[in-house]
Amino acid sequence: CGHFAQIAATMGAAMGLKYSGVDKELDGDIEFWAVPAEEAGEVEWRKSLIDEGKISFLGGKQEFIALGYLDNIDLAMMIHSSSGPDCGIATTSNGFVAKYVHYIGKEAHAGGAPHLGINALNAAEIGLMAINAQRETFKNEDTIRVHPIITKGGDLVNVVPADVRIETYVRGKTMPGVLDASRKVNRALEAGAMAVGAQVEIVEIPGYMPRRNDQMFNDVFEKNLDILVGPEHVRHFQHMGGCSDFGDVQHIIPAIHPYIGGAVGGGHASDYQVADPELMYITAAKSMAMTAIDLLANGAEKALEIKRNFVPVYKSREEYLAAWSELMH
Repeated sequence: CGHFAQIAATMGAAMGLKYSGVDKELDGDIEFWAVPAEEAGEVEWRKSLIDEGKISFLGGKQEFIALGYLDNIDLAMMIHSSSGPDCGIATTSNGFVAKYVHYIGKEAHAGGAPHLGINALNAAEIGLMAINAQRETFKNEDTIRVHPIITKGGDLVNVVPADVRIETYVRGKTMPGVLDASRKVNRALEAGAMAVGAQVEIVEIPGYMPRRNDQMFNDVFEKNLDILVGPEHVRHFQHMGGCSDFGDVQHIIPAIHPYIGGAVGGGHASDYQVADPELMYITAAKSMAMTAIDLLANGAEKALEIKRNFVPVYKSREEYLAAWSELMH
Protein backbone atom coordinates (compact mmCIF):
# COMPACT_ATOMS: atom_id res chain seq x y z
CA CYS A 1 0.00 0.00 0.00
CA GLY A 2 2.74 2.41 -0.95
CA HIS A 3 5.34 1.99 1.77
CA PHE A 4 8.07 2.73 -0.75
CA ALA A 5 6.70 6.28 -0.78
CA GLN A 6 7.66 6.57 2.90
CA ILE A 7 11.29 6.00 1.96
CA ALA A 8 11.16 8.54 -0.87
CA ALA A 9 9.54 11.17 1.35
CA THR A 10 11.99 10.56 4.18
CA MET A 11 14.97 10.85 1.87
CA GLY A 12 13.50 13.98 0.27
CA ALA A 13 12.93 15.64 3.64
CA ALA A 14 16.47 14.81 4.73
CA MET A 15 17.98 16.23 1.53
CA GLY A 16 15.87 19.39 1.74
CA LEU A 17 16.82 20.11 5.34
CA LYS A 18 20.50 19.30 4.80
CA TYR A 19 21.23 20.89 1.43
CA SER A 20 19.27 24.08 2.17
CA GLY A 21 21.40 24.67 5.23
CA VAL A 22 18.33 25.33 7.35
CA ASP A 23 19.32 22.52 9.72
CA LYS A 24 21.98 24.86 11.15
CA GLU A 25 19.23 27.27 12.20
CA LEU A 26 17.26 24.67 14.16
CA ASP A 27 17.50 23.82 17.85
CA GLY A 28 17.39 20.06 18.05
CA ASP A 29 18.47 16.88 16.32
CA ILE A 30 16.54 15.19 13.53
CA GLU A 31 16.93 11.47 12.86
CA PHE A 32 15.68 9.78 9.68
CA TRP A 33 14.72 6.15 10.06
CA ALA A 34 13.84 3.41 7.65
CA VAL A 35 11.76 0.88 9.56
CA PRO A 36 11.33 -2.72 8.37
CA ALA A 37 8.30 -4.92 8.88
CA GLU A 38 5.43 -2.45 9.16
CA GLU A 39 2.98 -5.12 8.02
CA ALA A 40 2.54 -7.91 10.57
CA GLY A 41 1.78 -10.61 8.00
CA GLU A 42 3.20 -14.14 7.81
CA VAL A 43 2.28 -14.70 11.44
CA GLU A 44 3.54 -18.30 11.66
CA TRP A 45 6.96 -17.37 10.24
CA ARG A 46 7.34 -14.34 12.51
CA LYS A 47 6.22 -16.47 15.45
CA SER A 48 9.10 -18.82 14.65
CA LEU A 49 11.52 -15.88 14.84
CA ILE A 50 10.06 -14.94 18.22
CA ASP A 51 10.41 -18.55 19.39
CA GLU A 52 14.06 -18.49 18.28
CA GLY A 53 14.67 -15.30 20.24
CA LYS A 54 15.53 -13.28 17.13
CA ILE A 55 12.71 -10.76 17.57
CA SER A 56 10.21 -9.86 20.27
CA PHE A 57 7.33 -8.36 18.25
CA LEU A 58 5.69 -8.69 14.84
CA GLY A 59 6.31 -5.08 13.78
CA GLY A 60 9.47 -3.07 13.18
CA LYS A 61 8.61 -0.02 15.27
CA GLN A 62 7.68 -2.20 18.22
CA GLU A 63 11.01 -3.95 17.90
CA PHE A 64 12.75 -0.56 17.86
CA ILE A 65 10.95 0.34 21.09
CA ALA A 66 11.98 -2.96 22.70
CA LEU A 67 15.60 -2.43 21.64
CA GLY A 68 15.64 1.02 23.23
CA TYR A 69 15.99 2.97 20.00
CA LEU A 70 13.21 5.40 21.01
CA ASP A 71 14.52 6.06 24.50
CA ASN A 72 15.99 9.44 23.51
CA ILE A 73 13.39 10.43 20.90
CA ASP A 74 11.00 13.24 21.88
CA LEU A 75 8.61 13.36 18.89
CA ALA A 76 8.06 11.26 15.79
CA MET A 77 6.24 11.65 12.49
CA MET A 78 5.75 9.60 9.36
CA ILE A 79 3.56 9.76 6.28
CA HIS A 80 1.53 7.11 4.52
CA SER A 81 0.35 7.24 0.94
CA SER A 82 -3.34 7.08 0.06
CA SER A 83 -5.55 6.85 -3.00
CA GLY A 84 -6.93 9.97 -4.62
CA PRO A 85 -5.81 13.57 -4.97
CA ASP A 86 -6.36 14.56 -1.33
CA CYS A 87 -4.22 14.37 1.78
CA GLY A 88 -5.53 13.46 5.21
CA ILE A 89 -5.07 14.25 8.88
CA ALA A 90 -5.63 11.13 10.96
CA THR A 91 -7.00 10.75 14.48
CA THR A 92 -7.34 7.17 15.73
CA SER A 93 -7.29 3.67 14.31
CA ASN A 94 -7.67 0.08 15.46
CA GLY A 95 -5.20 -2.02 17.38
CA PHE A 96 -5.07 -5.80 17.31
CA VAL A 97 -3.78 -9.07 18.67
CA ALA A 98 -2.61 -11.81 16.31
CA LYS A 99 -3.42 -15.50 16.56
CA TYR A 100 -1.73 -18.57 15.19
CA VAL A 101 -4.15 -21.50 15.33
CA HIS A 102 -3.17 -25.13 14.81
CA TYR A 103 -5.83 -27.84 14.54
CA ILE A 104 -4.54 -31.37 15.03
CA GLY A 105 -6.58 -34.34 13.92
CA LYS A 106 -5.83 -37.94 12.94
CA GLU A 107 -4.83 -39.12 9.49
CA ALA A 108 -6.68 -41.92 7.71
CA HIS A 109 -7.41 -42.98 4.14
CA ALA A 110 -9.94 -40.42 2.91
CA GLY A 111 -11.69 -42.90 0.64
CA GLY A 112 -11.12 -46.27 2.28
CA ALA A 113 -11.41 -45.54 5.99
CA PRO A 114 -12.41 -41.94 6.73
CA HIS A 115 -14.20 -43.13 9.86
CA LEU A 116 -10.82 -43.91 11.40
CA GLY A 117 -9.63 -40.33 11.08
CA ILE A 118 -10.29 -37.05 12.83
CA ASN A 119 -10.76 -34.30 10.28
CA ALA A 120 -8.92 -31.17 11.41
CA LEU A 121 -10.23 -29.23 8.41
CA ASN A 122 -13.80 -29.86 9.54
CA ALA A 123 -12.81 -28.63 12.99
CA ALA A 124 -11.35 -25.48 11.46
CA GLU A 125 -14.43 -24.86 9.32
CA ILE A 126 -16.69 -25.17 12.35
CA GLY A 127 -14.40 -22.84 14.28
CA LEU A 128 -14.58 -20.23 11.52
CA MET A 129 -18.36 -20.50 11.33
CA ALA A 130 -18.54 -20.13 15.11
CA ILE A 131 -16.51 -16.91 14.81
CA ASN A 132 -19.07 -15.64 12.31
CA ALA A 133 -21.81 -16.46 14.82
CA GLN A 134 -20.09 -14.11 17.28
CA ARG A 135 -20.12 -11.08 14.98
CA GLU A 136 -23.53 -9.84 16.13
CA THR A 137 -22.09 -9.58 19.65
CA PHE A 138 -19.39 -7.12 18.59
CA LYS A 139 -20.43 -3.57 19.47
CA ASN A 140 -20.36 -1.03 16.65
CA GLU A 141 -18.38 1.44 18.75
CA ASP A 142 -15.58 -1.12 19.19
CA THR A 143 -15.06 -1.44 15.36
CA ILE A 144 -14.06 -5.09 15.74
CA ARG A 145 -12.55 -6.77 12.68
CA VAL A 146 -11.76 -10.50 12.53
CA HIS A 147 -10.46 -11.86 9.22
CA PRO A 148 -8.91 -15.35 9.39
CA ILE A 149 -7.08 -17.17 6.60
CA ILE A 150 -6.34 -20.89 6.36
CA THR A 151 -2.63 -21.20 5.58
CA LYS A 152 -2.63 -24.99 5.53
CA GLY A 153 -5.68 -27.17 4.92
CA GLY A 154 -4.10 -30.63 5.01
CA ASP A 155 -1.38 -32.52 3.16
CA LEU A 156 -2.86 -34.76 0.46
CA VAL A 157 -6.31 -34.93 -1.07
CA ASN A 158 -6.65 -38.64 -0.27
CA VAL A 159 -5.68 -38.28 3.40
CA VAL A 160 -8.05 -37.09 6.12
CA PRO A 161 -6.59 -33.66 7.03
CA ALA A 162 -4.78 -33.84 10.34
CA ASP A 163 -2.70 -30.65 10.19
CA VAL A 164 -4.64 -27.45 9.58
CA ARG A 165 -3.38 -23.95 10.36
CA ILE A 166 -5.08 -20.56 10.58
CA GLU A 167 -3.78 -17.04 11.06
CA THR A 168 -5.97 -14.13 12.08
CA TYR A 169 -6.03 -10.70 13.67
CA VAL A 170 -8.64 -9.50 16.11
CA ARG A 171 -8.78 -5.74 15.64
CA GLY A 172 -10.61 -3.09 17.59
CA LYS A 173 -10.72 0.57 18.62
CA THR A 174 -9.58 -0.08 22.20
CA MET A 175 -7.51 -2.82 23.75
CA PRO A 176 -10.33 -3.79 26.17
CA GLY A 177 -12.60 -4.20 23.13
CA VAL A 178 -9.94 -6.23 21.34
CA LEU A 179 -9.44 -8.52 24.31
CA ASP A 180 -13.17 -9.08 24.77
CA ALA A 181 -13.55 -10.06 21.11
CA SER A 182 -10.40 -12.17 21.33
CA ARG A 183 -11.86 -14.29 24.10
CA LYS A 184 -14.98 -14.90 22.01
CA VAL A 185 -12.85 -15.89 19.01
CA ASN A 186 -10.88 -18.36 21.14
CA ARG A 187 -14.08 -19.88 22.42
CA ALA A 188 -15.34 -20.32 18.86
CA LEU A 189 -12.10 -21.91 17.69
CA GLU A 190 -12.12 -24.33 20.63
CA ALA A 191 -15.72 -25.28 19.82
CA GLY A 192 -14.64 -26.46 16.36
CA ALA A 193 -12.10 -28.83 17.87
CA MET A 194 -14.55 -30.13 20.45
CA ALA A 195 -17.18 -30.81 17.80
CA VAL A 196 -15.10 -33.39 15.93
CA GLY A 197 -12.76 -34.57 18.68
CA ALA A 198 -9.69 -32.74 17.37
CA GLN A 199 -7.13 -30.75 19.31
CA VAL A 200 -6.44 -27.06 18.86
CA GLU A 201 -3.50 -24.92 19.88
CA ILE A 202 -4.11 -21.15 19.94
CA VAL A 203 -1.04 -18.96 20.24
CA GLU A 204 -1.69 -15.28 20.89
CA ILE A 205 0.94 -12.76 19.83
CA PRO A 206 1.07 -9.03 20.59
CA GLY A 207 -0.17 -7.08 17.60
CA TYR A 208 -0.32 -3.28 17.50
CA MET A 209 -1.82 -0.76 19.86
CA PRO A 210 -4.47 1.65 18.52
CA ARG A 211 -3.18 4.84 16.94
CA ARG A 212 -3.69 8.11 18.84
CA ASN A 213 -2.38 11.03 16.79
CA ASP A 214 -1.34 14.06 18.83
CA GLN A 215 -3.73 16.92 18.04
CA MET A 216 -1.29 19.80 18.59
CA PHE A 217 1.30 18.05 16.40
CA ASN A 218 -1.40 17.39 13.78
CA ASP A 219 -2.21 21.12 13.69
CA VAL A 220 1.38 22.01 12.82
CA PHE A 221 1.46 19.48 9.99
CA GLU A 222 -1.95 20.53 8.66
CA LYS A 223 -0.90 24.18 8.30
CA ASN A 224 1.89 23.05 6.00
CA LEU A 225 -0.45 20.85 3.97
CA ASP A 226 -2.75 23.85 3.57
CA ILE A 227 0.16 25.75 2.04
CA LEU A 228 1.27 22.89 -0.21
CA VAL A 229 -2.03 21.54 -1.55
CA GLY A 230 -4.70 23.95 -0.32
CA PRO A 231 -7.14 23.35 2.55
CA GLU A 232 -9.74 22.06 0.08
CA HIS A 233 -7.48 19.04 -0.50
CA VAL A 234 -6.93 18.24 3.19
CA ARG A 235 -9.39 15.77 4.65
CA HIS A 236 -9.97 14.98 8.32
CA PHE A 237 -10.20 11.25 8.80
CA GLN A 238 -12.32 9.79 11.55
CA HIS A 239 -11.49 6.51 13.26
CA MET A 240 -9.91 4.03 10.82
CA GLY A 241 -10.25 0.24 10.81
CA GLY A 242 -6.66 -0.51 9.80
CA CYS A 243 -3.69 -0.76 12.13
CA SER A 244 -0.09 0.39 12.29
CA ASP A 245 2.86 -0.30 14.57
CA PHE A 246 3.12 3.50 14.82
CA GLY A 247 0.27 3.27 17.31
CA ASP A 248 2.69 1.76 19.79
CA VAL A 249 5.04 4.72 19.33
CA GLN A 250 2.12 7.09 19.92
CA HIS A 251 1.49 5.51 23.32
CA ILE A 252 4.93 6.68 24.47
CA ILE A 253 5.74 9.97 22.69
CA PRO A 254 3.76 12.57 20.70
CA ALA A 255 3.60 11.35 17.10
CA ILE A 256 1.54 11.76 13.94
CA HIS A 257 0.67 9.55 10.98
CA PRO A 258 -0.90 11.73 8.25
CA TYR A 259 -1.74 10.56 4.73
CA ILE A 260 -0.51 11.97 1.42
CA GLY A 261 -2.50 11.30 -1.75
CA GLY A 262 -1.19 10.43 -5.18
CA ALA A 263 -2.08 6.77 -5.61
CA VAL A 264 -4.94 5.05 -7.41
CA GLY A 265 -6.54 1.71 -6.63
CA GLY A 266 -7.31 0.03 -3.34
CA GLY A 267 -4.92 -0.34 -0.44
CA HIS A 268 -3.61 -3.92 -0.15
CA ALA A 269 -4.93 -4.62 -3.65
CA SER A 270 -3.08 -5.45 -6.86
CA ASP A 271 -4.35 -2.30 -8.63
CA TYR A 272 -2.68 0.09 -6.15
CA GLN A 273 -0.13 2.25 -8.00
CA VAL A 274 1.38 5.72 -8.19
CA ALA A 275 -0.66 8.22 -10.22
CA ASP A 276 0.85 11.52 -9.04
CA PRO A 277 4.56 11.18 -8.19
CA GLU A 278 4.91 14.89 -7.41
CA LEU A 279 2.26 14.65 -4.70
CA MET A 280 3.20 11.23 -3.41
CA TYR A 281 6.94 11.86 -3.08
CA ILE A 282 7.81 15.57 -3.29
CA THR A 283 4.82 17.04 -1.46
CA ALA A 284 5.22 14.38 1.22
CA ALA A 285 8.89 15.28 1.63
CA LYS A 286 8.17 19.00 1.78
CA SER A 287 5.39 18.55 4.34
CA MET A 288 7.69 16.70 6.74
CA ALA A 289 10.63 19.08 6.23
CA MET A 290 8.44 22.14 6.78
CA THR A 291 6.95 20.59 9.91
CA ALA A 292 10.42 19.79 11.27
CA ILE A 293 11.38 23.45 10.79
CA ASP A 294 8.23 24.64 12.57
CA LEU A 295 8.95 22.32 15.48
CA LEU A 296 12.62 23.23 15.98
CA ALA A 297 12.74 26.93 15.07
CA ASN A 298 12.90 29.63 17.77
CA GLY A 299 14.57 27.44 20.35
CA ALA A 300 12.38 24.44 19.47
CA GLU A 301 9.50 26.34 21.06
CA LYS A 302 6.72 24.37 19.36
CA ALA A 303 8.35 20.96 19.90
CA LEU A 304 8.80 21.68 23.58
CA GLU A 305 5.19 22.85 23.87
CA ILE A 306 3.90 19.66 22.25
CA LYS A 307 6.11 17.54 24.48
CA ARG A 308 5.01 19.45 27.59
CA ASN A 309 1.31 18.97 26.83
CA PHE A 310 1.51 15.33 25.79
CA VAL A 311 0.10 12.76 28.21
CA PRO A 312 1.70 9.37 27.50
CA VAL A 313 -0.10 6.12 28.10
CA TYR A 314 3.23 4.57 29.08
CA LYS A 315 6.01 6.73 30.50
CA SER A 316 8.86 4.41 29.60
CA ARG A 317 9.89 1.47 27.49
CA GLU A 318 9.64 -0.72 30.58
CA GLU A 319 6.02 0.31 31.20
CA TYR A 320 5.17 -0.35 27.56
CA LEU A 321 6.72 -3.83 27.57
CA ALA A 322 5.02 -4.67 30.86
CA ALA A 323 1.69 -3.58 29.43
CA TRP A 324 1.94 -5.98 26.47
CA SER A 325 2.98 -8.76 28.82
CA GLU A 326 -0.06 -8.10 30.99
CA LEU A 327 -2.43 -7.81 28.03
CA MET A 328 -1.41 -11.18 26.66
CA HIS A 329 -1.81 -13.12 29.91
